[in-house]
Amino acid sequence: MEHNQELKSFINIWCIAISSICYCYFIPARISGGVARLLSLVPVVTVFSILPPPFSTVHLAFLTFFFLVWLGNFKLLLFAFNRGPLSSKPRLPIHTFVSVALLPINPKQSNNNSIIIEPFPFPLPKPILLAIKVAIITMCVHVYPYKDNLQWSLIIFLSFLYMYITFELGFATIAFFVKIFHGFDLEIEPQFNEPYLATSLQDFWGRRWNIVSSSILRATIYNPIRMMLAPHIGKFRGQLVGIFVTFVVSGLMHEWMFFYLLRVRPTWEVTWFFVLNGVSTAVEVAVKKAVNDRFHLHRAVSGPLTMSFLVVTGGWLLFGPLITNGVDARFINESLVVLNLIGIDVNIMQ
Repeated sequence: MEHNQELKSFINIWCIAISSICYCYFIPARISGGVARLLSLVPVVTVFSILPPPFSTVHLAFLTFFFLVWLGNFKLLLFAFNRGPLSSKPRLPIHTFVSVALLPINPKQSNNNSIIIEPFPFPLPKPILLAIKVAIITMCVHVYPYKDNLQWSLIIFLSFLYMYITFELGFATIAFFVKIFHGFDLEIEPQFNEPYLATSLQDFWGRRWNIVSSSILRATIYNPIRMMLAPHIGKFRGQLVGIFVTFVVSGLMHEWMFFYLLRVRPTWEVTWFFVLNGVSTAVEVAVKKAVNDRFHLHRAVSGPLTMSFLVVTGGWLLFGPLITNGVDARFINESLVVLNLIGIDVNIMQ
């Protein structure tokens, strides 16, 4: 009964969200970009910010917050000033406008700024790569009940793998159904770019992990700050400040999201994770500038170093609060329920 009520609330929220975006398409879109359009969008941004109720279901809480409060609001802020994916020319059809506004997708751009998917050092056919990822998820699900007997570092590593693959497959599934709905006329940017192949923090956060979110943060935070500060402190220093502030904003948004997931007072560990990564990424960029790209670590060295840093800091500050508050258990159990509902029988000892 409780799950049925949550599902009804989830449907109601998304009906309100779709109606709100339709309003944006017909009213604010006809107002000249700038402060006037921004004021016309304030009611929708406010509604999106207060819509997510405290779902007990982790998946519903995450989807509602990430899609509406984060991506939806940031896309609308860009739209207010004739920027971002909602301001495409020619004007997007209404069904495309709604899809782009409410889902973790961006239309693929024809310019050179689009993310390029880099091949594996040893290319694998997509079906084989997909099978490997599904096998990893299956392994994580079956190993999870025995986590009390595993080392903390291994639990963190498995949690990272499970989260990444689940997000990638989930977002890719959404993108696939959106393309079906649009008759495959809509080319969509990739959501992930094999982040475990990252050779640096800049590579991981800027070009591989959650690309849609990175693009939104780059457009709303990084680029404006960099351009605003460049005339006063120089282009390079403005870039470093822009990197740091972008990570701080990302940390605060994650902290807000964790508040909805955990329902406990923020401990600010999540924010500190992104502050630490922001400082480290800025230092990395500064070092590259200092050596003028004359020195490069081989990817066989830089790749493991990068992932080790992310796993260690993530286990310390990011995954710790989730595991301590039992979110990982709820996430796994809900995933099993979903798999069983779609006909994939997964039985493990709980």
